[in-house]
Amino acid sequence: MRRSKEDSLKTRQRIVLAARRVFARRGVSQTSIEHVARAAGVTRGAVYGHFKGKDALFQCMREQVRLPLVDVMNEELLHRPDDPLGGVERYLLAVLEAMGSDGATRDTFHILNFKCEYVGTMADDMENQALRMADLADKLETAYRAASRRGMLRKGLSPRLAALNTSAFLLGLIRMWLMDGSGMLVRNEAEDLVQAHVARLRP
Repeated sequence: MRRSKEDSLKTRQRIVLAARRVFARRGVSQTSIEHVARAAGVTRGAVYGHFKGKDALFQCMREQVRLPLVDVMNEELLHRPDDPLGGVERYLLAVLEAMGSDGATRDTFHILNFKCEYVGTMADDMENQALRMADLADKLETAYRAASRRGMLRKGLSPRLAALNTSAFLLGLIRMWLMDGSGMLVRNEAEDLVQAHVARLRP
């Protein structure tokens, strides 16, 4: 029984890995369950045995990347009371590190940014992404309020405005980083850009 469960989990993970590769190559709208099954070396029935359909498979693929980043976000933004701006900087650098060192994170961000058409059933995913960005902005605002109370935030800068600014900065940096396969745009300077962004928030 235990072996059967382990085999099932391995098959499920193999399907998710295959879906990520196929989504990245073909785009989500042009990918079928048959494409994923073939790439994973399983039957269509095996895919449906683990996922209700392509949407559920897409959600699982995305969540596998999102959850570790949420853990990092909570640790750096909410549990650094003595150094809130340092926590923001470490979080932003952690996102870049994940994209540079983890293929699953990099491929998933690439799919979300360039391989999705947010229409039909995928339209709901755009709303979910907006909710997640709102959550990030709220946590950034908490960090910036803590910085403001300690005199660490530039005078006259609203914590809310700073949070939205950092959210927009991160989204733009991720998109440019993904486009910059040759390193001619921002990849080689990404860490410096993060440090400069946070430095401009200080008094």
